[in-house]
Amino acid sequence: MGIVNDNSQNPKADSWGELAVRSQSGDKRAYRQLLLEIAPYIKSRISKGLANEDWSEEIMQEVLISVHKSLKSYSADRPFKPWLNAITQFRRTDFLRKHYKNKNVNEASQENSDIFSNDVTHDTRAGELVDIEKALGKIPEKQRKIFKLIKIEGYSAAEVAKEMDMSVSAVKVSAHRTAGKLKEMLG
Repeated sequence: MGIVNDNSQNPKADSWGELAVRSQSGDKRAYRQLLLEIAPYIKSRISKGLANEDWSEEIMQEVLISVHKSLKSYSADRPFKPWLNAITQFRRTDFLRKHYKNKNVNEASQENSDIFSNDVTHDTRAGELVDIEKALGKIPEKQRKIFKLIKIEGYSAAEVAKEMDMSVSAVKVSAHRTAGKLKEMLG
């Protein structure tokens, strides 16, 4: 069983790795060509299953920015397309997570204002939130960011590792240790 070539839908995809390597060397034509070729591919990957067609343009721009920022990390000995697909999936997921998180918070605050007044902003529970925020403020910034991304915002360890340029295991260890420190502080 061999590796299946996933370039059947886009024969130009074979040259993307070469264009990326030339771009890393400062070849502006190759960089421009790479962006021109990958943009429609990214958009086609993103647009499947989106509730709003306008989002695909926004997400595609985020992917192109990420490609620009991460291009130096691309390694010529690896296929370009899986590298691009990982960035595309991460940006799509990130966009949707933020969109639906904001939508859910707005809807919840409008539809369930009694829940917020009885639970979230209730005087007897307000002290708990302040204590947690104070404890988080005592955690080093990098650990605090990892903890918030994983435990509060719901990102996976793999997503956080990629974003922070760390190994997945290092991210998991950091989140676990931070949780332990918070338990001690809030004891």
